[in-house]
Amino acid sequence: MRDRNTGRLLPLVESFFQEHLKRMCGSSPHTIRGYRDALRLLFTYLAERKECSVADLTLADLRVETIKAFLLHLETGRGNATVSRNYRLTAIRSFFRHLIRHDLDNAGQYQQVLALPSKKTRITPVPYLEPEDVRVILAQPDRETELGVRDHALLLFLFNTGARISEALGVRLEDLSLNHPKQVRLHGKGRKDRFCPLWEETVIALQKLLSVRRVQAGETLFRGVRGNPLTRDGAAYILRKYVTLAAKKVPALLRQRITPHTLRHACAVSLLQGGVDITVIRDYLGHANIGTTSRYITTNLKMKRDALEKFWSRAGLRPTRLAPWKPKPDLLTFLSSL
Repeated sequence: MRDRNTGRLLPLVESFFQEHLKRMCGSSPHTIRGYRDALRLLFTYLAERKECSVADLTLADLRVETIKAFLLHLETGRGNATVSRNYRLTAIRSFFRHLIRHDLDNAGQYQQVLALPSKKTRITPVPYLEPEDVRVILAQPDRETELGVRDHALLLFLFNTGARISEALGVRLEDLSLNHPKQVRLHGKGRKDRFCPLWEETVIALQKLLSVRRVQAGETLFRGVRGNPLTRDGAAYILRKYVTLAAKKVPALLRQRITPHTLRHACAVSLLQGGVDITVIRDYLGHANIGTTSRYITTNLKMKRDALEKFWSRAGLRPTRLAPWKPKPDLLTFLSSL
């Protein structure tokens, strides 16, 4: 006889996405896709472990031991980074909180899963480019060609606005204001819109893009060769191509992993170096937490060096420059005898 819980898993999964995430929480399509992928991986893993089909899984299979094994599998079997592992756990927790609300009989079983901690991650410096390096990259597209005009406009737009690549590729014609005020509306994470000012140089690049390519209302601004919306992979390819060209002048660029998000970091650091208040940068980048923005202060060596110089100056402890020490011949003789 089939377990009475067998037929309950699918309805609860459907209500989690349709009723809870979409209607109650108003979650963005990006969040829904992320949670969908996490649960798909979980159910596939549980079915393989149990040697059955996903359709035969029951609520009884959703135990803390199997969730622990799944999290370990993500890191060891799939090679996921700790950040990805923690994101999957966040999605699982959200689903299990939904289960508690609709299946009180097994609440204790679900609470054990909710108690699983996120794994601590190593905090690494944020990779970014200095403005001089960005300018070298921006000089590479051939602006006499249609694709070169598009590529230059895209890269300059990313550096100007600090937009996430998904935000930049989602910009539509009606989001732009190329006359006064010169700005763009970005549709950020969590359905949060924000306005970013545009440099005169960016406005000129976008106007040239619109002059060589007809974009209708409702269409995204940056498009591929065949007229389709430009993809994330396409934007990453464009940047890599020009980084390779720029590396002929700045070889150090090849030692970095430069992605569209690196231009977002470069924008943030440039704003910090320009003296812009960190709370303004938080709103400029669309960060939900100012702690995220603070990473740029800790990663910028120039700002640390300037702060140290100011400290020495104010404390009156600035060391005097001493003549470089030179060993005497008898000392070298002594060391050679050891």
